[in-house]
This record gives sequence, C-alpha cells and structure tokens, in this order.
Amino acid sequence: MEAIQATIMYFHKGGLVMWPLLACSIAVISIAVERFLFYKASDSGSAFVRSYCSTVLTKGVHEATAFAKNADGECARILCAAAQMEGGRAVKSAYLEGQAGILLAQLRNKLDYLSIIVTMSPLLGLLGTIVGMIGAFSIFNLEAGAPLAITGGIGEALIATATGLCVAILSLCAHSYFNHWLDNMITDMEQCFSALLEAEARSEQHEVA
Repeated sequence: MEAIQATIMYFHKGGLVMWPLLACSIAVISIAVERFLFYKASDSGSAFVRSYCSTVLTKGVHEATAFAKNADGECARILCAAAQMEGGRAVKSAYLEGQAGILLAQLRNKLDYLSIIVTMSPLLGLLGTIVGMIGAFSIFNLEAGAPLAITGGIGEALIATATGLCVAILSLCAHSYFNHWLDNMITDMEQCFSALLEAEARSEQHEVA
C-alpha cells in the first residue's frame, strides 16, 4: 500500500508530462501482449521446420503435407495450401512468395509504434524536466530566498526524465524481442519453402524422365 502511495506521489510530482508517459507505457504493454499472442499463434516452431524439411526431402510432398496439416501456425497452413494447388513449381513459388509477404506485413504491424515510443518517451521526460527546472529557478523561488526549494524542484523535475527513460527501455526491449522472433520466423519459412520447391522440382524431373 505504501509503495502505491509513493508511486502516486512521484507521479504527481513529475508534472503534466507524466500523463502522456503513462499513456505510452500502457500502449507498450498492450502492444506487447497483443503481438505476443499473435506471434505465438502464427509461429509453427523450429521443431516443425526440422521435421517438415526432413520429411518432404526424404518421403515426398504428400507425406510432408499430411504432417503439416496436423501442425499449428501460419507456415504450416501456407505449406499445405501450396502443396494442394494445381500447377507446377513456378505457380507454387509465386503463391508462397505472396503469402509470405502478407504474413510479414501482419507480423510487422504495430512494431513501428514501439520504435516511435522508444524515441518519444525520453523527449517527453526531458521536456518535463526542463519545465520543472524553469519552475524551480523562477523569480518567485528566488525572491522567496529558499535554495532548498530550488533543489527540491530540480529533484522533482528529474522524475519525468527517469520515467521517460524507463518507458523507452521497456519499449526497446519489446521491440527487439519481437524483431528477433520475426527474423526467426522468416528464416523458418524460407527453409520450408525451399525444401518444398526442391521436392517439387525433383518430382517434375521424375515425371519427365
């Protein structure tokens, strides 16, 4: 209870700029939760990638497709749809490329907001500190002859900077985490797509022979 009261006290001492910083922190948490749930539902996993690539290259497309039907994630869904399409390797390659582009856009959605908050939060904190220091060094404080009041005003003003940095660090960690996850998912899709197209090429060569 005391910690909550202390937090509220520091929040009010930080000035009006604390409200937009609070909005930024709520936005970061909301985006992080939403992106985590979306990424988790979309990611087929590295274990699926290893099993699928091994199956499609050793046992063929039909067995790999049957395996992918029982897997979760967007990569498995795209592979199943591509394998069941009518047409040759070129048609399936175009479909895979198009679906990968759509999924990539969905995965990158909202990540720009995190990068904006990373830049904006320290600036808001700095603005709050400058405004607080202007108040601390105002003519009213000097006429009152209270140097301790000036020192206290500077200390309170620095609360905004500290809060802005904390929000920026939180946003940066979330942005980096999801970017790393995104890169892994792209790599996994590229491996699966390449394995499927290679298996399709082998099948076409076998039919020609």
